[in-house]
Amino acid sequence: MNSNQAALGRTNLILDIYRALDILAKHPRVDSARIALMGFSRGGQATLYASLKRFHRLWQVRRGICDLRPFYPDCMTTFLSETDVVGRPIRIFGGMQDDYNPIAVCKAYVERLPAAGADVEVTEYPNAAHAFDNPLGAQPAKEQPTFRSVRNCKIREEAEGLLINTETGQPFNYRDACVVHGPHTGHDPDSTQDAKRAVKGLFRRVFQLS
Repeated sequence: MNSNQAALGRTNLILDIYRALDILAKHPRVDSARIALMGFSRGGQATLYASLKRFHRLWQVRRGICDLRPFYPDCMTTFLSETDVVGRPIRIFGGMQDDYNPIAVCKAYVERLPAAGADVEVTEYPNAAHAFDNPLGAQPAKEQPTFRSVRNCKIREEAEGLLINTETGQPFNYRDACVVHGPHTGHDPDSTQDAKRAVKGLFRRVFQLS
């Protein structure tokens, strides 16, 4: 997937999330009022944008999510109505050394959300690269020559479902010049421990656990 990002549409995972939510909410061992969503990288992007009310209406989402926790998501796409989000806490985690999905781009998006009434925060880890919480990752972070990143791209949803490369004015394609190879991935133990503590604390507060 990292080497062929076009193999699966990015919003496909959002639909998977909604359908999984329907199943979980009906499970007898699951409290439907205590379901949180957490995703990583491409899954983090799906987690983040699963909050859009527009997608909830489009796919007839009937079940709620307590809060959303995207880890190092791709924020390079500007979606239609992207500041109109459901009223759930959004907590984004990312590394300042991430050259795959730069956290700075997510921060720019987040800055637009409070004006729309969103409860959103970004936690940055100074020494963390992409996938910093993967204990099998390289230390220090290692270049991945075949991996493709859209970090230099500016992508805009122009019509419903049509993603445009704003530099070319043409539909975005992974063969576009803005797509680069060789982002770094790697494990950072300190950032991982900090993130684990933060997520556990959020669970305790949101789920009102002792």
